[in-house]
Amino acid sequence: MKLSKALTGIFVILFAIQFTFGQQDFQGIAYYESKTSVNLDEWGGREMSPERKQMIMDRMKSFLEKSYILTFNQSESTYKEEEKLESPGQGRGWGAMMGSFTAGEQYKNVKDNQMLQEQEFFGKQFLIKDSLPVLNWKMSGETKQIGQYMCMKATAMKPVDKNDWTSMRRRGRGNDKKNDKEKAEQETDTTKTSGTNLLDEIEIPKEVEVTAWYTMQIPVSQGPGEYWGLPGLILEVNADRTTILCSKIVLNPEEKEEIKVPSKGKEVSRQEYSDTVTKKMEEMREMYGGRGRGGGRGR
Repeated sequence: MKLSKALTGIFVILFAIQFTFGQQDFQGIAYYESKTSVNLDEWGGREMSPERKQMIMDRMKSFLEKSYILTFNQSESTYKEEEKLESPGQGRGWGAMMGSFTAGEQYKNVKDNQMLQEQEFFGKQFLIKDSLPVLNWKMSGETKQIGQYMCMKATAMKPVDKNDWTSMRRRGRGNDKKNDKEKAEQETDTTKTSGTNLLDEIEIPKEVEVTAWYTMQIPVSQGPGEYWGLPGLILEVNADRTTILCSKIVLNPEEKEEIKVPSKGKEVSRQEYSDTVTKKMEEMREMYGGRGRGGGRGR
């Protein structure tokens, strides 16, 4: 008798899920919080006071911590940053430059295997068009609760874009003794520091491990950013130094939002856009490197 009631309950739940997500006009909205950690000690912060570190982190907060909205149906989704008012000083200087590396609005169509992204880079508008990135997800069988949703764990290795600033790190930070020796050598030999270019000290790993938590209670193959391809909505992603966590879900909102295909900007492939960014970075490297090497001219 108890088994019969349990089976009945399961069938009721499955029927409810099938009915909800089988509707042609089905739509959902998921809200995500993204946070990227930065170790200032890697960038010369060991000698900074705690107050100085906190001041720098406060200024960086606008692009290290962001809120996003994912609007989705059974086959399409748009993922865009939630608009916020900037604090004084956040839109200038280094913050403005880093804003050029922040992903614009993304559109994914899992049925047509298509991904579009509007992207502004140093004043120019691009429309990046490509197929959906494919990750070889491996299921672990682990589960955990996120809000009211039971989630399952999946992992994959993801290639890292060579211009992905969230994975940037200083070269050779894995050997502290070696770093201390190199630092001591630089302090006694000014020829090694006078022409130092910070961009030359940056490295990006070729790939990182991604951990995703998805829920079968919302059986759509969607997720935040470029993540997708699982049999349920992805509610949490951990990739290198970035964590993306869903904070709220609204299914079948009263006021549905039209999922529009992006169309603004010069259409380029992902590779073409990456080449454009690389070229700009090389120009900056030559510009700032030239200043360092030419510091003694004209005297």
